Amino acid sequence: MTAPDEIRERAHDTDTDAPAAPGAPEAPGAPEAPDASEAPDAPDPARALELRKSGEVSPPGTTDVATPERNGLVRRDEGAVDDSAADGDGDGGGDGDGGGPEGPPSHRRRRRPLRTAVIVAIAVAVVGGAGAAATGVIGGDGDGSDASAPDAPPRTTKVQRTTLTRTETVNGSLGHGDTTAVAAPAGGRGGGDVVTWVPEDGDVLRRGDAVYRVAEREVPLLYGAIPLYRTLDVGSEGEDVRLLERNLAALGYSGFTVDDEYTSGTAAAVRDWQEDLGRDETGAVRPADAVVAPGPRRVADVRAVPGAPLGGTVLSWTGTERAVTVDLDASDEDLVRKGTKATVTLPDDTTVRAEVTDVGTPTTSRDGGGSGGGSGGSDGSDDDKATLPVELKVASQKGLGRYQAASVEVSLKAESRENVLAVPVNALVARHGGGYAVDVVEPDGDVRRVPVEPGLFADSMVEVSGKGLTAGTVVGVPK
Repeated sequence: MTAPDEIRERAHDTDTDAPAAPGAPEAPGAPEAPDASEAPDAPDPARALELRKSGEVSPPGTTDVATPERNGLVRRDEGAVDDSAADGDGDGGGDGDGGGPEGPPSHRRRRRPLRTAVIVAIAVAVVGGAGAAATGVIGGDGDGSDASAPDAPPRTTKVQRTTLTRTETVNGSLGHGDTTAVAAPAGGRGGGDVVTWVPEDGDVLRRGDAVYRVAEREVPLLYGAIPLYRTLDVGSEGEDVRLLERNLAALGYSGFTVDDEYTSGTAAAVRDWQEDLGRDETGAVRPADAVVAPGPRRVADVRAVPGAPLGGTVLSWTGTERAVTVDLDASDEDLVRKGTKATVTLPDDTTVRAEVTDVGTPTTSRDGGGSGGGSGGSDGSDDDKATLPVELKVASQKGLGRYQAASVEVSLKAESRENVLAVPVNALVARHGGGYAVDVVEPDGDVRRVPVEPGLFADSMVEVSGKGLTAGTVVGVPK
């Protein structure tokens, strides 16, 4: 039988077969206490857990078997010889010389729980030690490996090779671009010229349309890059001549060659044009006879009043295509240049593509030469902040829907990196002592932590470089 079984059997035999002490009463009441002179020696803690191997006999003169407490703690392997049997007294007591008997059976039964408790305690200690070793609570294995190896991540993703673009979002305004004033020409017919007609706000004017009327004579719109600044007649040469001839041809007049020479054929075409406008047919064109603009115009604000003498600003206008303007912080000047791509978000959260077409010069919203000696000491520094006027053209006017004027958000593409390795930002793991790493998940499920160098952050992704990382490498996403 096993050692614990033998211990239990021996304890049972001792309880049932040992003779009662001489003179002990047979009544079932409480037994008399043994004589103090026959009480066993105090147990030796150093020997309380002594183990006996198979065939080993307690040396003569020892008292561990005679002591009831020690009987409960001595383990005997199968085949071990009990030194109490060698004494020949069969009472499990004594020290080999037939010494005094043990107490009554009830006294021994009270000691049995001690033996059981000690055995259970030893078993629990062994199991607990094994569990601690399995969980790594008790020390490492001494091989220098990381005791806090990464656990399997809740989900994974793959390293991508892609292009990352960082954007900056700023506030903008949807409208029709910059406003330009149209002033009455200096070479008019004199103080007697009276304004007889003006367009309305929002009207769109195209080539040949009347910008306004003076004494019922139309002042038409011509397309071009330079204004009429002199009287043109036969013999005139220059770019302003070419501008006039190009517009006459576009309006359907002929009999001349579009070039920089004002010929008799040009003069004949001009007389036909003047007739259609209700003007005197002189064949010559004065600066006050037309207004030049880069293209179709949308009337923004009319200043002149019919019946009033012509003078000052007649009206202001803009381009007909809707555009986006941004007053960019001058410190962000590096974000834009002509051709910079952008995305415009409208009030209904729809988006359209746009492109920077014009970048102005930094200006401040407060006039530095204003009265009062400036605003030194004021805390309203926002008023003095330099801004950079930027205009963006929207490729699809249809995409703007019915919006004519609105506040919008403009996402400018500030920086771009092509052909880089990237992972989601939340795949980065902070390293002790600084820096970042990613948890690479091997095909067999093992996880190893690889230090990486982060680069550009954009669109919830981050550029990474690290030893062994390639496109397709599986990495963990811890959260």
